[in-house]
Amino acid sequence: MREAMHYLPDRLPSRIVIESVEPEIDGGRFPIKRTLGEEVVVSADIYADGHDALTAVLRYRYAAEKEWKEAPMSAGVNDRWTGRFAVTALGVYEYTLQAWVDRFASWRRDLAKKVEAHQDVASELLEGAELIIQASKGARAEDSEWLRWWAESITKGNDTAARINAALDPVLSTIMSRYADRGSGTTYPHILRVIVDRERARFSAWYEMFPRSCADEPGRHGTFRDVEKRLPYVRDMGFDVLYLPPIHPIGRSFRKGPNNSLTAGPDDPGSPWGIGAAEGGHTAIHPQLGTLADFVHLVAAAREHGLEMALDIAFQCSPDHPWVREHPEWFRHRPDGTIKYAENPPKKYQDIYPLDFECADWQALWQALLEVLLFWCEHGVRIFRVDNPHTKPFRFWEWLLAEVQLRYPDTIFLSEAFTRPKVMRHLAKLGFSQSYTYFTWRNTKHELTEYFTELTQTAVREYMRPNLFANTPDILSEYLQYGGRPAFFIRLVLAATLGASYGIYGPPFETCQHQAVRPGSEEYLDSEKYQIRHWDWEWPNVFREFIARINAIRRDNPALHANDRLRFYQTDNEQIIFYGKSTPDLSNVILVVVNLDPHHVQSGWVRVPLHELGLRADEPYQVHDLLTEARYLWNGEWNFVRLDPNAAVAHVLRLRKRVRTEKDFDYFY
Repeated sequence: MREAMHYLPDRLPSRIVIESVEPEIDGGRFPIKRTLGEEVVVSADIYADGHDALTAVLRYRYAAEKEWKEAPMSAGVNDRWTGRFAVTALGVYEYTLQAWVDRFASWRRDLAKKVEAHQDVASELLEGAELIIQASKGARAEDSEWLRWWAESITKGNDTAARINAALDPVLSTIMSRYADRGSGTTYPHILRVIVDRERARFSAWYEMFPRSCADEPGRHGTFRDVEKRLPYVRDMGFDVLYLPPIHPIGRSFRKGPNNSLTAGPDDPGSPWGIGAAEGGHTAIHPQLGTLADFVHLVAAAREHGLEMALDIAFQCSPDHPWVREHPEWFRHRPDGTIKYAENPPKKYQDIYPLDFECADWQALWQALLEVLLFWCEHGVRIFRVDNPHTKPFRFWEWLLAEVQLRYPDTIFLSEAFTRPKVMRHLAKLGFSQSYTYFTWRNTKHELTEYFTELTQTAVREYMRPNLFANTPDILSEYLQYGGRPAFFIRLVLAATLGASYGIYGPPFETCQHQAVRPGSEEYLDSEKYQIRHWDWEWPNVFREFIARINAIRRDNPALHANDRLRFYQTDNEQIIFYGKSTPDLSNVILVVVNLDPHHVQSGWVRVPLHELGLRADEPYQVHDLLTEARYLWNGEWNFVRLDPNAAVAHVLRLRKRVRTEKDFDYFY
């Protein structure tokens, strides 16, 4: 019995294969991320049967545009092609690839080979003329006239050398490339996307403070006016984002007392994450902080100081939230009719009701949450730190973030999700601009190297931007609990130089608060989450000066403004980590050496990758320690370092290469 016939297609199939496109996230399901002015470098395997020459282009456009722009792609080793384009507007870009057999380029290449071999090319010149005449039929009038003239130039006349020169003229090749026959070419079947954010999504330094702890005198509840007084303080340390925990009314039912106790006194303020009371919910201001007008004034004042306000968004409610009364259907109820409070066993949050994102009235709930974000955008906020997004549906976030950025494309969202790796990465794919990471718990050289290689040198870098918080109100790491003051300096240097974005939970970090509420816990003793703390903002603080220096170094060195060129280098001591960042042109190279041991002096040899950094093995080079202003003359690959955690926990070195003038005078730049 004959096998079933496979019918031929209506048109001749393309001979070209386009595959292994990078960057491409999950077959184009999710966009990659870039910031304004950055390039998108796209590569792909592009090949065909036989020996014909191929031409490939990278097609791109702003999503709102109909017409495609094109950038040329060049062939590299093993049929790997590369092209690039720059993104110059906030929002969404699209890109794809197209390739075709370039018959004129194939003819021109083979003609050159035959000429070089001294073969008769009379027939080849006639073939080329036919290709040129064919192209002239679809060309603009001026080009069409030129092409017909060129066809005559390579077929008529007795001077064969002149005819060959005309055929191989690069100007002819350029004109012919405009009118290539793409009819039998291949267009990549996926249209890929790029989300373009402003620079702060890529490079930022965050400072977190509780407004209620900003008062000048102990015992008084702070206000937005008190926060305004702290703006120069935060600015002078070099931060550009001031992040405030929730600023809404706090429920009284089941309010938590000091150190997360179940019983609160009449004057205990409760947790800011227990959102909602008689005064209002997610669009209301805690009355002791001030008014909405006061908040708007604070946002404007912060902007005048070069700071941007970030607000905490926690989609959860206290039992006193107006929604509990107005929309009980938005919450999950037990069989006895009561609403179930939030839990993360063994932790219990009796003061919080989680929203039911899959309730029968889910569309109204989702719309109400969108209106919360739009409300704060309308009042000047463009950065949001989102609390526990991994406990809400993925599709909700994909919809919500897109809706907000459609109206306010300069909005930045930080995902506060300490959860499983794949969940963290999926949230980033869905549209979160920045992501919390496991940095807090990566302390050894091996842990840091492995984790940050994954974040910066794999496909993860295309969609997940890490924000390295050295501490948070929820996390006082064991390293900080037992490492003493040097541990805080070490973690600051690591956070600020490993990541283009980082943050600190300010006053406790600056004052080296290290006491946990109990052994084995990462909760602070007397945490600001449950009570007002008084900080002496005028107290002379060496750490404050160190933070300001670190942030100035970050600001002044473009190498530290991105993550993709982070590289780790060899050391002969496991307690010393050595890594570097550079600009693509190597005009700015930063090398960082950190003693990871907060208790002991560590010394050893570090290996500088001379060739990678454009250095000669036979010439010295200078490294300038930007922390201390010391300068060291290094030679060759291996150089010695010694770091005392009680004196200097790290070197942040700028590479300065040797230059010899005409008068044989050496200097380093």
